[in-house]
Amino acid sequence: MNNRPPRERGNTQALRRSLSFLKPYGLITLGAFISMVLVSVLGLITPQLLKFIVDEGITPKLAGNIWQGVALLIGAAAVRAAFTFAQTYLAERVSQNVAFDLRNQIFNKLSTLSFSYHDQQQTGQLMTRVTSDVDVLRQFIGGGLLQLIGSVIVLIAAAAVLISMNWQLALIELACIPIIFVFLGYFIARVRPLFSKAQERLGKLTTILQENLAGIRVVRAFAREPHETSRYRGANQLLMDVNIDAAKRISVTFPLLFLIVNIATMLVVLVGGIQVINQQLSVGDLVAFNSYLAALLQPVFQFGFLAASISRSGASAERIFEVLDVESEVKDKANAKPLPAIKGRVEFKNAAFKFAGADRPTLSDVSFVVEPGQTVAILGRTGSGKSSIINLIPRFYDVRSGSVLIDGHDVRDVTLTSLRSQIGIVLQDAVLFSGSIRENLAYGKMDASDDEIVAAATAAQAHDFIMAFPDRYDTIIGERGVGLSGGQKQRIAIARTLLLKPAILIFDDSTSSVDAETEYQIQQALDELMQGRTSFVIAQRISTVRNADLILLMDEGKLVAHGKHEELLRDNHMYGEILDSQVIGTQS
Repeated sequence: MNNRPPRERGNTQALRRSLSFLKPYGLITLGAFISMVLVSVLGLITPQLLKFIVDEGITPKLAGNIWQGVALLIGAAAVRAAFTFAQTYLAERVSQNVAFDLRNQIFNKLSTLSFSYHDQQQTGQLMTRVTSDVDVLRQFIGGGLLQLIGSVIVLIAAAAVLISMNWQLALIELACIPIIFVFLGYFIARVRPLFSKAQERLGKLTTILQENLAGIRVVRAFAREPHETSRYRGANQLLMDVNIDAAKRISVTFPLLFLIVNIATMLVVLVGGIQVINQQLSVGDLVAFNSYLAALLQPVFQFGFLAASISRSGASAERIFEVLDVESEVKDKANAKPLPAIKGRVEFKNAAFKFAGADRPTLSDVSFVVEPGQTVAILGRTGSGKSSIINLIPRFYDVRSGSVLIDGHDVRDVTLTSLRSQIGIVLQDAVLFSGSIRENLAYGKMDASDDEIVAAATAAQAHDFIMAFPDRYDTIIGERGVGLSGGQKQRIAIARTLLLKPAILIFDDSTSSVDAETEYQIQQALDELMQGRTSFVIAQRISTVRNADLILLMDEGKLVAHGKHEELLRDNHMYGEILDSQVIGTQS
């Protein structure tokens, strides 16, 4: 019967499962394991060589045997240093590749999971799984696992030799500790810049991740998951390269530390040999004891560190697989077909929708038809279901019942990429990415020519302010468009969508946070964008409402009225109240 707590069992299972990521690197892993075994064996042979020097060289006073034993010691130390380098470097190479694969898999998973998952998750927690948790697991795979196996081998072998020996003689080895600390100080000074560079590249990697998590709707709306995956993979490659560079320095340093320990051992042999000659101590077993004692103490100390490491690694592994095991609620069917070029007819048939964990439906039995080229204004109080309607069209969420049709095709029967590539979305919060203005404009159409980019920017009232920058279209903007005003970001977002030439347009018509001139320029850009396209607008302007071909009035998830402005104003009291309370009273 298993009496361990469920959480502990889960951690152990996740840790075992994480070892499956070693399969693609089986040969490198085998090389690291063999190197570790050889290092352990050579460490246990060294005391026997010391004993040979004492018994066959010092005691009978045969200088030839002494020099022979010393030569063998030096040779064994050199070979052990070589295998230690191989063990450390190969293990780190494996762990870096495993971390590389884990980061890419988690990022790919997060970029394809439905919005219902992101709605329920904290961004910081997801980022921790991709960064900190992966790194904890990497450290275990690269060091802790081999240390655990090696420590067990050395502990058993050394304990068998030391059962009847005197433990006090091990204190002789302590003389080498100050030298080791000095050497470590020098090593830290040399390797610290590499660690700083690694952290810097990790910060850039995290920035890309943060941008994608914050702008996931834009990425998905423009079907840019492959591009973002490639961009993330490139930054991930740079991070792996600097970490491997640091691993090379570590792999050179620690064998040298072992060499210092071996030199200290030879000094003990020299001192012990003199004492034996003076008949103050017994023969070579005294010297051999020192090495075996060190071999025993080292794994004992390591077990304390490994226990905490295994615990942390198990918890991190479980958190990683919590993400990798999630099934997306919105995904392509097995028989999904590409959506052909559409005209823009949209139909809701008894559509119902509820957010995961919500107490009541967000939409209930919503039905309406929009013909190609029509403009639809959506009005309603907060929580009435306005945003849910526009989120169901590009299939950010799936209806619980009923259907959403585009040109007669159920959106659930077509591929997500073909659906979203024909729908343009301009959000109230214009999300831009770090890079040039040109790259942001061409985000949905990377093969766009310069003429197309300029034409889209001009139509969106963005060309003039872009040309005012010193680098013009090559101007680099910061994360989320830092360096641009709200109106400038919005016009770039409109130009980005205009360049895509979508048949269906969705946007939040909110300009209340900008000045009158910027508002006018944005409205001119939107008017250009909406020409000849089926447009859905969460309306906050009286001009948008009055010019709409169809107005949907939502209340508590239900479509309570629909029609034109004059009809609803005449026949529906709620419509008039919402106009007075929510819509900006301007005729521009």
